[in-house]
Amino acid sequence: MSETMNIEEYLAQGGVLTAPENVPARYRGELLRLMSSFVDSELAASAGFAASINFAPGIKARIAASRITLEKADHAERVLGVMAEFGTDTARYETQHDWAARVGRDEDLGATRLGGDMRLSVLHYPINGWVDAVVLNVLQGLATGVQMTELTRVSYAPLAEVFREIAPREARHAELGLEGLERIVATDAGREAARASIAYWQDRVAAGFGSLASSRYQTLAKFGLRHTPNETLLARWQALVTQRLAAFGL
Repeated sequence: MSETMNIEEYLAQGGVLTAPENVPARYRGELLRLMSSFVDSELAASAGFAASINFAPGIKARIAASRITLEKADHAERVLGVMAEFGTDTARYETQHDWAARVGRDEDLGATRLGGDMRLSVLHYPINGWVDAVVLNVLQGLATGVQMTELTRVSYAPLAEVFREIAPREARHAELGLEGLERIVATDAGREAARASIAYWQDRVAAGFGSLASSRYQTLAKFGLRHTPNETLLARWQALVTQRLAAFGL
């Protein structure tokens, strides 16, 4: 107990851990939960955008969707490699869920995670055409950028390093979405379709920030796995979305 408390105090003061054998049991559980959520979300996002490649209106758009599909799968593989150091059976993990599975378009899951995997709830919904794919990529891409400010600072150093490598590519995914959205809103019909899609996705993406005033936050902060409360991250995302969409008259 004394050793565990010393480690927790060390983490609370900004310390980092560097190897699986150094981590206390509860820290290990929270760390694996964090990694599973990221891996499952990236695999589900990759599967969703794979289905969107054939919605693309041109070669440039097709390349962008293909790039996002590939890189999100790659990001999942990188984090899964860290999980393997904790004994995760990666071959089994990669195939244990149907990452392309989706619920009905009109269902309202809130922040609920379904089917046994840990993907964000927004990634349980189906994408309905190219405009829908681009809008989701913009909104979720901006959310991922905000959340990366937390992930790149986690107290498990090998994972933080992986997230720092991933972060610029995730930021580029959002930029690709914004480039696609700019082309969409060039017509009145495209702008109206984008507005309808934003109305569908905005609250669903917001749910991914989790409960406000979360009781788990203090535990995660104590372990150095979180640094900023959910409500602050959500507010940052909302301000960023307002700013970026306003530039398109949305």
